[in-house]
Amino acid sequence: MNTIEESRRRFLKGCAAASAIGAVGPGLFFSGSAHAANGHDTVVSVFLRGGMDGLNLVIPVSGEDRVHYEQARPELAIAATGTYGALPLTLGTGAATGFGLHPAASGLRDMWNDGLLAIVQCCGLLTSVTRSHFDAQLSIDLGTPGQQSIGSGWLARALATQPGISGTPALPGLAVNSRQPANFNGSTAALTMGSPGDFELNAGAWSWQKARDNSPAGLVGVNDVLESMWNPGSTGLEHHGARAERALRVIAQQPYGALPADWPNNNFSRQLWTIAQSIQMNLGLRYATLDLGGWDTHEGQGTAGSGYHYYQGRIAELSEALAAFHRTLAASGHLSRVTTVVQSEFGRRVRENANRGTDHGYGNPMLVMGGTVNGRRLYGNWLGLDPQVLSPYYGDVPVTTDHRRVLSEILIRRMRNPNLGAVFPGYGGYAPLGLMKGSDLTPVGMAASAAPVAVAASTAAFRPRPAQPRPQPPRQAVPTPPKPQPRPASQPPARDWTQRLQREVMQLQGRLERWLREVMP
Repeated sequence: MNTIEESRRRFLKGCAAASAIGAVGPGLFFSGSAHAANGHDTVVSVFLRGGMDGLNLVIPVSGEDRVHYEQARPELAIAATGTYGALPLTLGTGAATGFGLHPAASGLRDMWNDGLLAIVQCCGLLTSVTRSHFDAQLSIDLGTPGQQSIGSGWLARALATQPGISGTPALPGLAVNSRQPANFNGSTAALTMGSPGDFELNAGAWSWQKARDNSPAGLVGVNDVLESMWNPGSTGLEHHGARAERALRVIAQQPYGALPADWPNNNFSRQLWTIAQSIQMNLGLRYATLDLGGWDTHEGQGTAGSGYHYYQGRIAELSEALAAFHRTLAASGHLSRVTTVVQSEFGRRVRENANRGTDHGYGNPMLVMGGTVNGRRLYGNWLGLDPQVLSPYYGDVPVTTDHRRVLSEILIRRMRNPNLGAVFPGYGGYAPLGLMKGSDLTPVGMAASAAPVAVAASTAAFRPRPAQPRPQPPRQAVPTPPKPQPRPASQPPARDWTQRLQREVMQLQGRLERWLREVMP
């Protein structure tokens, strides 16, 4: 016998499916042959919810930074060499970069060696400072740091302004999630689907849902009569119901299959497999997104080695699934038109805490991969781990590259979408790092001063920090109020109590979040 809770869950599931798919619109029809190379690019956004520890993914393995790293993380430091040592990252010439990947990230290392992976150091929210998961995630999802009242996400706006979408593509946007993520808020063209097998209305008695091979002769199931119920219809309910029914029918007709045997058997892999199949089916997919949570490692983070290490398991899950995803795209001829971006809301503190974990930080690496990437290179401005250099940032890895700078280059050079003013309102410039293959377009919706800025190859790529003199943090990259500067005698002296107050508020917020995690189930 079904319980009240089970019935309620089924009812909500059916309502959510109808409402989510109904927003897709009447243009969602079956189209295209499977495994035909698409004539357009696709962006896949992977969000690591919880604040991934970038310093134990992309690890300093030599020089002065290695010394500071080991001093800051006596329990959590990943070994520089050995069986469970970091996997060295070398340039195409064989030259060392001074960095390595977590030993569980062999899939990512192989992609790096194949030129399919680039890493942008010190990325994040350049113009907005927060240690709150909720604020940071929402700021990135919306694409408007410091402005959360906007009613749409950056992926929704990218899809709405995407040139070259002609006719009625079946699936221009896809969120593989149980609910619509904030980055697709406001979209009437994106579909939210946890999994193809679960994308159906299955409330009520199983034998009444639809006619099956073993059904009594003449049986017409409840789902079979939906089309006649909704069409023709003039009310809003009938209109949305008809769109939902058509969307259900389209997904049911696609040959979605089980997870291949050579893929890792976990939920993240199944989500990526759904996206891979959707790309191969030539459904017109331009933008896709999915999440991988579990990165809030305040305690028991673990390092690398035999036995159980929590963080090691998370890295292995991420790396193995992404490697399988790109192998599948390469085998089917689609890799040259797919770009995958991996980011988190912020990084972790440089110094480990007393619980053998790490607390909320700021700057973090972004991973950009695919056949369209100028890979096997480190990009961005790395300031090093010297405590004196990091002092203005309260000991955190700073943000020196706005995450929107990376996404803008992908939009321009790969998606051929120049509408940066609409996708990232208030973003003040376009300066490609040289990450992506392709030519530039003049951004639309920005001031003349925000026109494309050519970046020389010698400055666009990652540049190691020289020993002397030490580079000073760029003022625009400071994620917290800078130290008081001398003022003219005619002005009142600067007051440093505001900085101390802000620092104490941040520390109090961190303690409050840890307390909530302990007391709430």
